[in-house]
Amino acid sequence: MKTIAIIGQKGGTGKTNLATILLVAFENDGKLSLGVDLDPQASLCKWADRRHADTPAILPMVARRLPHALTVAAAQGVDVVIIDTAGRAKEEALSAVKVADLVIIPLQPTTDDLETFAATRDYLKFGSAPALVVLVMVESRGTLHEQATRFLENMGAEVCPCMMGRRVAHRHASTAGLVPAEYEQGGKAAAECERIHAYIRQKLEGLES
Repeated sequence: MKTIAIIGQKGGTGKTNLATILLVAFENDGKLSLGVDLDPQASLCKWADRRHADTPAILPMVARRLPHALTVAAAQGVDVVIIDTAGRAKEEALSAVKVADLVIIPLQPTTDDLETFAATRDYLKFGSAPALVVLVMVESRGTLHEQATRFLENMGAEVCPCMMGRRVAHRHASTAGLVPAEYEQGGKAAAECERIHAYIRQKLEGLES
């Protein structure tokens, strides 16, 4: 079983959206995936409530119960666990980092988001998992994403080469309890999400070698 922690020191960076996308994508790969919602606002659970499908399973959780929950999940044959955390939730983020095989940090290519990276990076020393930054809500025009990538790489971050654009399909899909690949199959948002998923899947497979 592989565990992915999605963390960040700011709300609104797209953590829950990325969690839903990866959960559904791994399910479509034939993997049994489980979402663990450590966010007190239960954003991931609320998405599941709007969803008309029984999968992926979403489990609300308090941080101190996380290790036990992962032990149970592994015993039940879960292949991939995605842990969603809230912004500025130190206990939850630290708990997720400690049990993760891979940490993902979604960031928008804005000054406000980039300035939170140093604080988020400090959490990584409490675990041993590699970290990957995924740029989200990237504008179709301009070079902010390129500047953001250089800034992050200069700080020692690995930045996913696949990015998520600012597209309305994300908002509409989330409202319906879906992901872009289900809401608008073949659309640009769906294609971007699949490229991100494929890259992350490759990262996980590399951890096994």
